[in-house]
Amino acid sequence: MKGQPLTLVGPAVQVGHQAPDFHVIDTDLKPRTLSDYRGHVLLIASVPSLDTGVCDAETRRFNQEATRFSPDVRVLTVSMDLPFAQKRWCGAAGIERVITLSDHREASFGQAYGTLIKELRLLARAVFVVDKGGKVTYVEYVPEATDHPHYEAAIEAVHKAGG
Repeated sequence: MKGQPLTLVGPAVQVGHQAPDFHVIDTDLKPRTLSDYRGHVLLIASVPSLDTGVCDAETRRFNQEATRFSPDVRVLTVSMDLPFAQKRWCGAAGIERVITLSDHREASFGQAYGTLIKELRLLARAVFVVDKGGKVTYVEYVPEATDHPHYEAAIEAVHKAGG
């Protein structure tokens, strides 16, 4: 972060592998796992916090892009933000096509996807695309937390996966 190296906990997810399962909660405090989205193409964005400039812009961008995806696509944004904060932020930002999920309880997503920042207990910025069969078709770990992901590459990967 800002040029300082940080330690990511968990294995790096790889294209061609099955997407790892995770246990998170949604903005209504309901538990969610990967299997809740089975049969859908997934664009999963891991972000440090929705209340930061880049995370805010990224989530708004993917929300806008989601209007162009097929109905079979689900866009998930996972952060360590509390579900109440996520719900408040989405309401204020007019986010309707992105599902926000909180990893604050177990850090299950962060550990399974190799995005948990050990020193900060936040998630690193990363983007994953998972096809309807649960196979990872696109991975981007953004090396600098204050940088944006490669939006066009992620969007193209969603379309290639059937979205």
